[in-house]
Amino acid sequence: MVSSVYIHIPFCQQICHYCDFTKFFYREEMADEYMEALENEIASYIDHPKQKVKTIFVGGGTPTAINNQQLKQLLEIIDTYFDVSSCEEYCFEANPGDLDETKIKLLKDYGVSRISMGVQVFDNQMLEELGRLHRIEDVYKNVDALVQHGLTNISIDLIYALPKQTLSHFERTLKEALQFDLPHYSAYSLQIEPKTVFYQRYKMGQLHKPQEEEEAAMFELLREQMNKHGKQQYEISNFAVPGFESKHNLTYWNNDYYFGFGAGAHGYLPGKRIVNLRPFPAYVKQAMKDGRPVLHIEEIGKKEQMEEEMFLGLRKLQGVSKTTFQQKFGLEMENIYGEAITFLTQKGWLEETTDRIKLTEEGSLFGNSVFQEFLLDDEELKLTD
Repeated sequence: MVSSVYIHIPFCQQICHYCDFTKFFYREEMADEYMEALENEIASYIDHPKQKVKTIFVGGGTPTAINNQQLKQLLEIIDTYFDVSSCEEYCFEANPGDLDETKIKLLKDYGVSRISMGVQVFDNQMLEELGRLHRIEDVYKNVDALVQHGLTNISIDLIYALPKQTLSHFERTLKEALQFDLPHYSAYSLQIEPKTVFYQRYKMGQLHKPQEEEEAAMFELLREQMNKHGKQQYEISNFAVPGFESKHNLTYWNNDYYFGFGAGAHGYLPGKRIVNLRPFPAYVKQAMKDGRPVLHIEEIGKKEQMEEEMFLGLRKLQGVSKTTFQQKFGLEMENIYGEAITFLTQKGWLEETTDRIKLTEEGSLFGNSVFQEFLLDDEELKLTD
């Protein structure tokens, strides 16, 4: 069963300097076209109204950048094709400053249960340098308004290891973020991605990230402060009051299936990963033609499934279950990955229990190096045949 739905709304009032997601400057007429194309795509996959799903996540771009009428139209499309009332989590991304009373009321009335706010940093000068439109006061206004309307399941996203950011500066951002005492926080180190403003500056020597040692110290501070304030780390970059973990993101980390709708969206269905067209004209044209605006379909065999089970599962603090692995693939984890597990355990990066393997605290600092050990070569592949 496909348990989750991701819907991409690619419009932004301003393009952030670090963002490499599919995004376009918002224009009303473009958004009108997009809504029609998006519904056509959804209808081509969902053959009956009110399909039951576990989670729905509307991301971007900036879903709240569209106008009130378009937001209502989007919410009605989702309500038509999916059984929102039985959904365990229905989440919208939002930028601080976008959420006026009308939009908040619409989200609440149509069953949205969780808001993920892209705050990034509590420093107005740094927000400007990131290309963000909002300011600190907008965060306070929007959180207050959401709570007043009963939308209390709020998450804040932060970015650390920013240009010019020091450990003490990040500590101030953490302190202010935690004053809200929200049920969920995400914090990611800055990644300089191609085709972004930051990448161009980096290539010209005009942008400098903090040293690796300082970035690691920021991560340690993050874990320490979140734990101190009762937000338990359940994934490398995510912290929550128990019971408020992101159910939708756990779909990804548990390597479960999900639909991906919208320009540049990725979907994961049994045996295949579907990647949609990114350019606006191409997406709209193909979605209106046959409802399948697909750039390419990647076949996912047992090898890739097992690798992803390890890569994604090890991001979670509870790690990967050996029992679940055997149930999914009909193979003992030790028979496939015994050598890698022994090597990483001896290195102090992995911890093994009777039924699980998981990253140690030190191992979480070297995640990419750990994940690389779970790539299967041709000899190991023979065991999966």
